[in-house]
Amino acid sequence: MRRPPLLVLAALAVLAGAGIAAAFGPWLVPGATAQDLMTGIIGPGPGHPLGTDDLGRDVLQLLIAGARTALPGALTVAVGSMIIGNLLGLAAGYLGGWVDALTMRWADLMFSLPALLVAIVVAGVLGGGYVLAIAVLVVLFAPTDTRAVRGAVLEQRHRPYVEAALLKNLSSWRIMTRHIWPNVAPVTLASAFVNFAYALVSLSSLSFLGLGVPAGSPDWGRTLADNRTQLIANPWAVIAPGLAIMATAAALNVVGDWLHERVDRRGRAR
Repeated sequence: MRRPPLLVLAALAVLAGAGIAAAFGPWLVPGATAQDLMTGIIGPGPGHPLGTDDLGRDVLQLLIAGARTALPGALTVAVGSMIIGNLLGLAAGYLGGWVDALTMRWADLMFSLPALLVAIVVAGVLGGGYVLAIAVLVVLFAPTDTRAVRGAVLEQRHRPYVEAALLKNLSSWRIMTRHIWPNVAPVTLASAFVNFAYALVSLSSLSFLGLGVPAGSPDWGRTLADNRTQLIANPWAVIAPGLAIMATAAALNVVGDWLHERVDRRGRAR
C-alpha cells in the first residue's frame, strides 16, 4: 500500500525539525542547560512555552538541545550496522558455503540475545557511557541487516545479469558491489530506517536508566528520567521528550517505507 502523501509530508516535517534541532541546537538555544533555582519548576507560560523543570531549565530549550545527542547517536548505530550487515550479507548470500554458515550462526546467536538487555548489562558492567552504548548497539543491530541483505542476495544471485557478469570473469567483489548490491538497495534502505528508529528508542532508554549520556546533559531520554517525579508539577517536562522520541521514531518508519516503495518501483521499472 502506498503511504498517503500528507502522512509522508508530516513525517518529513518532523524529521526536518528534529534534524535542524540536532544540527543547530547549540546556536538556537545556547543556554539550554542554564539553571535558575529561584524560578524552579513552573508550568507553561510567557517566556516558557513548555514550562521549566525542577532546576529552572526551560523544557523547550532542553528538548531542542536534546536532539544533539539523541539523533546523531542513533544515526551512527543505523549506519554502522548497515555497513557491517551489507558486507556480511553480500558475502554470505553470494559466496555461500562456510562463509554463509559462519555468518548465519553468528547472526542466530545475536538474534537470541535481547539487544536492549545486553546493552544494559554491558554498559552497567563497563561503567556506562554514550560511546560504549553506541558501539554495543551497532554490533547487536547488524544481524538484522545481515539477514535481510543475505535473503535479497540469494534471490538475485542466479539472475541472468549475474551469470553474464560471471562470463566476463569479473571478480566476486565487483559482482557483489557493482551489480547485485544496487538491486538489493531497497531492502538495505528500509532496514536502515527501522534500525534508526529502534536505535533512537534504545539509546533514549539507556539514557533514561543512567547508562547513556552523563547526568545533566540535554538528551530526550535523560530529560524524561530527570523529570519523571515532577509529572504533577509540570506534566510537559515528561510528556514533551516522550512525544519527541515517539514522533521521531514513527516518522522514520513512515519515511523509510515510502522511500523503499519508491526505490523498489524504480528498480522494477528499469
